[in-house]
Amino acid sequence: MSRVDYNELSQIITSLTEGETDEVALMATVVCEVHHSDDRFDWTGFYRVTEPGLLKIGPYQGGHGCLKIPFERGVCGAAARTGDVQLVPDVDAFPGHIACASSTRSELVLPVRNANDEIIAVFDLDSNQANAFTEEDATQFAKILDDTFRR
Repeated sequence: MSRVDYNELSQIITSLTEGETDEVALMATVVCEVHHSDDRFDWTGFYRVTEPGLLKIGPYQGGHGCLKIPFERGVCGAAARTGDVQLVPDVDAFPGHIACASSTRSELVLPVRNANDEIIAVFDLDSNQANAFTEEDATQFAKILDDTFRR
């Protein structure tokens, strides 16, 4: 079972994205590297803020995701609405969880901010294992996202 090496992952993403400013290109690169870095990650992707109060699917790896998520629904919506990381050990216990994939047992969603501190997306990690994510995962991914999108 492979576990993510955050130092290595951060270095790879920094190297691959150096000089890139296109947000979708950055998202595609991040999601590819993250998805393949750890066996816990069953679905990995971005939902982009495309209009006020609405997220739309961005680059992802795994089965189909939801196409649209309003800010007032689900774990991704909560991250976009509040600007806070959502660490959910059991999605069935999260009020209003949207089951885009029936295999999802736990979820980690982080807001993605640009250099102007605007939320441009959320980064969604789903696992088919309950209680798959830790505070360390949240902290390390927040750093990677800041390093990539706040430049």
